[in-house]
Amino acid sequence: MNVFGSYAQYYDLLYRDKDYDGEARFTNKLIQKYAPNAKHLLELGCGTGIHAEKLAAKGYTVHGIDISAEMLKRAEDRLRYLPKNESEKLSFSCGDIRQFRHRDSFNAVISLFHVMSYQTKNSDLAAVFNAVKQHLHPKGIFIFDCWYGPAVLSDPPVVRVKRLEDKKIEVIRIAEPKMSPNNNRVDVHYQVFVKNKSTGEVEIFEETHRMRYLFMPEIINLCEVFGFFMLDFREWLTNNPPGLDTWGVYFVVGL
Repeated sequence: MNVFGSYAQYYDLLYRDKDYDGEARFTNKLIQKYAPNAKHLLELGCGTGIHAEKLAAKGYTVHGIDISAEMLKRAEDRLRYLPKNESEKLSFSCGDIRQFRHRDSFNAVISLFHVMSYQTKNSDLAAVFNAVKQHLHPKGIFIFDCWYGPAVLSDPPVVRVKRLEDKKIEVIRIAEPKMSPNNNRVDVHYQVFVKNKSTGEVEIFEETHRMRYLFMPEIINLCEVFGFFMLDFREWLTNNPPGLDTWGVYFVVGL
């Protein structure tokens, strides 16, 4: 399941244009709407901890879980640069979100940036829902986003090239998608070129990220099996009704 190997060390640079502030505000609004008493959050697939950091700044205590030790090291390293009243609200642990067990329970569990789409088997999705249920208080909520099946099929992914740099390196990432329609999956093959500006040396590495696109009936079925009910389902960040051009959707489900 851990596909973030060499990719992890360049992750923050590759996504530095991601609107983490806006996403944290949006997530906060959802929590305030559906679980206004929630103060202690569990984040599944926290990556390098930026969402958790932004939510801690809004007063939440956040525990993040991620399977990548490399990503978590970057999350831990960031703590030293935060104000003490924020860093004290953050903690992280390495684990598989399908199998984790934590001593605490929570009023809200979140899983952002398509972590649920990395659960490519039915058993993976079921295991995550089961783990979430074990850690939620009664009337607790689970917020997650994912790739939306109708949009992926009507507007298939294409090859994309991303170029970024900082003071030390230049990065070119080529993303080549391959549809696997009988598995409701897109295999995204990344080829990444990293040039050291000081030496001119170029590092090349490749990774394949398998992403499952999900449909409403699947989520309804998971909710029925594990005793959740649907609270909300809309386009991520816009709150528009999902349609054939809506790649990113979010779900809020509750116990």
